[in-house]
Amino acid sequence: MNENAQFPNEGTPDKIAPVALNAQSRPVLYSFRRCPYAMRARLALKSAGIEVELREVALKAKPDHMIEISPKATVPVLQLPDGAVIEQSIDIMHWALGENDPRSLLPDDEAILSEVEALVEENDGPFKRDLDRYKYPNRYEGVDALHHREQGLAFLVKLNSHLEENRYLFSNEPGFADFAIFPFVRQFANVDRSWFDCLPLAALKSWLEGHLSSAEFAAIMDKHKPWAPDDPVTLFGGL
Repeated sequence: MNENAQFPNEGTPDKIAPVALNAQSRPVLYSFRRCPYAMRARLALKSAGIEVELREVALKAKPDHMIEISPKATVPVLQLPDGAVIEQSIDIMHWALGENDPRSLLPDDEAILSEVEALVEENDGPFKRDLDRYKYPNRYEGVDALHHREQGLAFLVKLNSHLEENRYLFSNEPGFADFAIFPFVRQFANVDRSWFDCLPLAALKSWLEGHLSSAEFAAIMDKHKPWAPDDPVTLFGGL
């Protein structure tokens, strides 16, 4: 698959809808290895120790079952054993950590949680918009990629300010915001790595490298061939 394949915005409003499902004992996760939305969902599921059936998706040949249960047809999609479908990566993260959060990724303090959610919303809104237009300028009419790079840089500067105070975005341990935002910073940095490496953002670059070299990131990045209905089950996550 093309490393430059576009990962669309997750699209439809958050929803969890019941859908008929064959009997099974674990959730099914439709995922794409390099999609930042899918990465953060896998990070949360792995952290929660929740075992799922992983179905790798080929973006040009999406499985019929995935489209049936989630017509938006973008990854990730999580189908629970009772047939409920979670279509948004943030909702998958919240569901997984609501089931089990041994590392306390979700803050207990409501004020901090509000700050976390605001930063993630900024990542998923303005920063993702700039990222798409910086990385894929030919897919948008009248786009100046360098303008959107500069707009995106403003968000990186903001993250760097957080990271000058703590090792991670809100504390000295990884949290929800780190897992939710890191995959998108990774994608932004890789558009022009030589430019990114010259930025005077030492704290951000150290944070990014820490995630990239972590065991948890390695654990979610195993390669799998695209899933087909007759394939044996591929398990992901678990303790």
